[in-house]
Amino acid sequence: MSVTTTTRTEPVLAEATLRAALSTRTRPPRASALGASLTFAWRALLKIKHVPMQLFDVTMFPIMFTLIFTYLFGGALAGSPREYLQDLLPGILVMTVTMITMYTGMALNTDIHKGVSDRFRSLPIWRPAVLVGMLIADAARYTVASLVVIVLGVVLGFRPGAGPMGVVGAVGLLLVFSFSLSWLWTTIGLKMQTPEMVMQASITVLFPLTFASNVFVDPDTMPGWLQAAVRANPISHLTSASRGLMHGEIDYGQIGWVLLWSALFVVVFAPLTLRIYRQER
Repeated sequence: MSVTTTTRTEPVLAEATLRAALSTRTRPPRASALGASLTFAWRALLKIKHVPMQLFDVTMFPIMFTLIFTYLFGGALAGSPREYLQDLLPGILVMTVTMITMYTGMALNTDIHKGVSDRFRSLPIWRPAVLVGMLIADAARYTVASLVVIVLGVVLGFRPGAGPMGVVGAVGLLLVFSFSLSWLWTTIGLKMQTPEMVMQASITVLFPLTFASNVFVDPDTMPGWLQAAVRANPISHLTSASRGLMHGEIDYGQIGWVLLWSALFVVVFAPLTLRIYRQER
């Protein structure tokens, strides 16, 4: 009795042939850190196109603050709203822009809870690009808010003594400070449970900073203990520096304090934010 053994032969494809069947194009190069950051910045700006209400905080809030405080306090503190506006507008500019920096943390927290952040983490990109892109987009929003305040101020009678260059210098300094301050809100946005909690924590910090400052009145009219706190307030330094730049009375000491505060925010909160983002998210 004989046994016949049949051997089945499977076709073997060469690796090159298999790769050619799966992909006909060359794999795109990995995005650079700058390219990835700009892409996420564009993503953040596109949100405004689909949700126009996001422009409310950079348009209506500045308009309301400027009109309310100019005509509410102008007559009592300076004799006329127009006269008060010359001193108030740089402060209102600082106040409105710094107040909207909180939305950086809220937007980040929203992405985390919707699961969008987890998808970004799986991409072969520079990890901090998500955060840096959001901050770049927010800088564009801060610029829009600044333009709204300045244009409205000019319409109401504001006349900067240093002309357009002084205004540009003040806005530039404000953008540097706001970009740096935003790192604080990204840290809070990563640690809080909901966007609402991020807003509450941010307001708790921002309200004392903006209202207990020299935005509205001269600190010399305050009690001695409050004067010391107001003069040490970074918002007061920024307001004084902006007034000096706009009216041609540059105070390099105040500008130095603003740059020092800005560097401090970045040095402390940028590494902390990145560490939390890598480890906990």
